[in-house]
Amino acid sequence: MTDLAMPSTLRLGLSRGALELKTFIREREAVAFTFAVPIILMVIFGTIFKGRVEGTNVDFRQYFAAGIIASGIASTTFISLGVGIAQERDDGTLKRLYGTPMPPSAYFIGKTISALVLSTAETVILFVLGGVMFGLRPPSTPERWFTLVWVFVAGVTVCTLLGIAVSSVPRSGRGAAAVLNVPYLVLQFISGVYFTFSSLPSGVQQAGALFPLKWICQGLRSALLPDTLLPAEPAHAWEHGRIALVLAAWGVAGFALCLTTFRWKRRDDG
Repeated sequence: MTDLAMPSTLRLGLSRGALELKTFIREREAVAFTFAVPIILMVIFGTIFKGRVEGTNVDFRQYFAAGIIASGIASTTFISLGVGIAQERDDGTLKRLYGTPMPPSAYFIGKTISALVLSTAETVILFVLGGVMFGLRPPSTPERWFTLVWVFVAGVTVCTLLGIAVSSVPRSGRGAAAVLNVPYLVLQFISGVYFTFSSLPSGVQQAGALFPLKWICQGLRSALLPDTLLPAEPAHAWEHGRIALVLAAWGVAGFALCLTTFRWKRRDDG
């Protein structure tokens, strides 16, 4: 008898991705937190904020909507992956998977597919809501569509890598949500999600510019909002080259952190 060939890593990764999505959908609390929170924030703050971005004719609610979409990408990747992987390590799931013939890379492919699908779904939901409530419009040119796609893909990639990397930070799965939501909430306030970035104090701007969320927000604004917003941007330009450079640097750093910090076992397992 001949040995049965193992499925390819890609095929296993795709199967793992489908399983991840099914598991996520069955966990109603996770679905509600991941999708409902950005939607609720968009509705609440969208009814509070009024007027135009200072020095422009752009509705501030459209500026805010673009930031919430970027924040939603981070929620479905950085937070969901970081918390989910920490919990899987805590309950022994990772240890059991590591002991199977499945290549470790298939596990990460599955996580990446899940993050991409969920991020796409949330982005579509938030965009539609922003269009209905605030008049947010699709990109007006092929170039802006291209910008939207590459910023979205780069943002999902970076936040996915960072979510996998930081999953080793919490000491237990129970505390993972609390540990990871603190930096996530801080970054929202210093990255131009809730406030016009140029209106923040200079020191806060410099701190926010060190992290990828600020650049994802700026990239999405460049795709979804008119050039009449440029006077409100700190550099008075969209800085696509700098956005790509910063996100690429964070992608490399995130990948390196994944290789050096990821653990399949709990700390007390030795």
